[in-house]
Parts: sequence; C-alpha cells; structure tokens
Amino acid sequence: MPGSLVLMGSGETSPTMVEVHRTVARGLRAGARAVLLDTPYAFQENAADISARARRYFARSVGLEVEVAAGVTGADWVFSGPGSPTYALDRWAASGVAGDLRARVRARQGVTVLASAAACTAGLATVPVYEIYKVGAEPHWREGVDLLAPLGLRAVLIPHFDNAEGGTHDTRYCYLGERRLSRMERELPPETAVLGLDEHTALIIDLESEAVEVAGRGGLTVRRPGAVSVLPAGTRTSLAAVRGLAEGAVPGTVAPPGPAVVAAEPAVTLEETIRSCEELFKDAVGRPDMVAAAQLVLDLEAEIVKWAADTEEDSGGVEQARELLRLLIARLGEAAATANLRTLAEPLLDLRAELRRAGRYEVADALRKAMARGGVIVEDTPAGPRWSPASS
Repeated sequence: MPGSLVLMGSGETSPTMVEVHRTVARGLRAGARAVLLDTPYAFQENAADISARARRYFARSVGLEVEVAAGVTGADWVFSGPGSPTYALDRWAASGVAGDLRARVRARQGVTVLASAAACTAGLATVPVYEIYKVGAEPHWREGVDLLAPLGLRAVLIPHFDNAEGGTHDTRYCYLGERRLSRMERELPPETAVLGLDEHTALIIDLESEAVEVAGRGGLTVRRPGAVSVLPAGTRTSLAAVRGLAEGAVPGTVAPPGPAVVAAEPAVTLEETIRSCEELFKDAVGRPDMVAAAQLVLDLEAEIVKWAADTEEDSGGVEQARELLRLLIARLGEAAATANLRTLAEPLLDLRAELRRAGRYEVADALRKAMARGGVIVEDTPAGPRWSPASS
C-alpha cells in the first residue's frame, strides 16, 4: 500500500479539494477499507448529517465508499476533519487512536488525511481554537497527536492560516490573529516551527519517497522566530527541504522543480462564485439580456448542489448562496415590469423547467410567484406551462 500523509487547511469536502482526494486515493488497492473518523464533531447534534454528507461527497466525487468508525485498525485510508481539536484529542488519547495514527505514519503505510480541526492535532502542540476564540480562554497550547515527529519535523500545524472572515478584526492563523499567535509562539518548546496551511490548500507528503507537494489555492507558511518562508501552491519539493526550513535553513534551498501530481488549476471557491454571479447578473439585467440572467441563476443553483456536501459550517457559504439565489429570482420577477414580457417570460419558464427537473420545486415555486409580482402569470397545463400578462 502507498503511504501518504495529507493535511488540509480547509475545504476538505468541497470541490476545491476533489483532485487532491482523487490523487492520493488513486493508488489504493481494489476493495480498500476507507474509514471516516467522526470524533472531532461527534458531540454535535447534527453529527449524523455531517457524516452522511461526507460519505456522499467521497462516494460521488472521489469514488470511495467510506464507513464511519471509531478506530483506524485495518484501514487503508483514513479521513478526519471538522469539529473541535481538543474534543478529538481527549477521545483519541483515551481510546488509543492517537497512538494508532502515529504508528501509521511511522510505518509509512496507508493514506491518512487530516483536515481543519483534525489537522490542528497533527503537530506536537494543538491550538484549542474553540476555547480561545469562542469561549474566551487565555491563549494556550494543548499537547498534539504529533504525526510530524516520525517525519523529523518539530512543528505545530495551524490550518485556516489565511482566514479573513473577521473583516474588521484579525482572524488569520486559525482565528488567533497575529497578537495571540505571537504570544503563543513564545510558549512553544525551543526550536519548534509553525506550519501554517492556508484555506482550500493541502500539504501532501509521500511517506515512501518523502516527496512533498503543496496543492490548492494558497500556500504553506513555515514560520520561526524572525523568519517566515512561504511555499505557494504548485511547489514540489522534499521533506528534507521542509525540515531544513523548519530548522532555520536559507529559504532559497527549498525547491527543486518537479511535475505537479495534483491538477495545477485550483477550483474556484463558493464565495468567489457568489461575488462573480452577483456582478454578472447585474450586468445582464442592465443590458438587458434576460437569457443570460436566467442562465446565471441556473449556474448558481448548480454550484449550490456541488457544494452541498461541504462540512465546513462556520463560513455559511452555501446558505449565503441560497440567499443570493432567492434574491436573484426575485429580481428576475421584478424586471418583468419594465422588460418586454416575451423576452423575459420565455427564458424564465425555461429556468423554472430546469429547476423542476432538478427537484428544486421550492425554488421553482418562488420563481413563479416572483414572475406574478412582475406581471407574468404562469399556468401549468397538460400541454405544459404557459404564460400571460397579468392584465389580460
């Protein structure tokens, strides 16, 4: 079996990480056992729903049938992701899973994929992000699972490194911000580096060849007192070179070039799609080109379906996209009051038919009501839907 350790900054069950998952799963034998460790979020009331969405994602997007399990014994592929790092640490330490994960890496066997909260535990110390950011605890570290020690890395791993959700306050570095991270770095054991992994970004380590790749949208930051090095997405290097950076080597020693293993073009995030769709929709309605506007609504609906399996809940991206979808549908209906009705109504009926075929009856009904407010009455008949001006 190929041995790989994959750490992800976020987006672990989103379209942005599909190619990474496919790449590392490609070498699995037929009938390989794939396990989802649900421990980091097992305390949540919606834990079963998160697991179901993750299993659908891996089945449909990666081709892996995944089982939810409490342990990793006998697993060829292991995944764990969102939730609370400290909740996972406590239970993995008590159950022996922490030791089993270290043994997998030490033996250079199996594929181990840790993302978001689970990735937080991969170093010698862990950021207790819930306790600090959401509860107000004093900045501190918790002992980590330390999967990096068998690889010769004395480091902590911080996902969500480039997070920008705070807007007016600093939420970089897994919601710590610069002030708290700087304080916490001084409390680390001597010669410990910080490995910062950006959102929608993966660090892929081939445990046999010790080849390293950074894939996705951001980069890997290696941070030491007085020195910061960034390996952008697309970097192909060696574990020895990363160790050198973590130990204070000159940044220029890092990067023997090599062919990318993961597709070089990273996927667009849902947040970027939302912004782009809203701007393009405004432009289409302003021209006016209602066919293009209706197609943008369909495109947004398709993106919502693609991202429905995403288990990252803090960003609220899918709900934001749904809100925009409802808003754009309402704007299409309002445009009926000023646009040529035939130019508007026919593409809207096509849009409604697409929504109904996709089973999105609630959205299709919302579109029908919006059209009525804009002066277009839609009637479903045995021969198909037909429309007429509200005044006739």
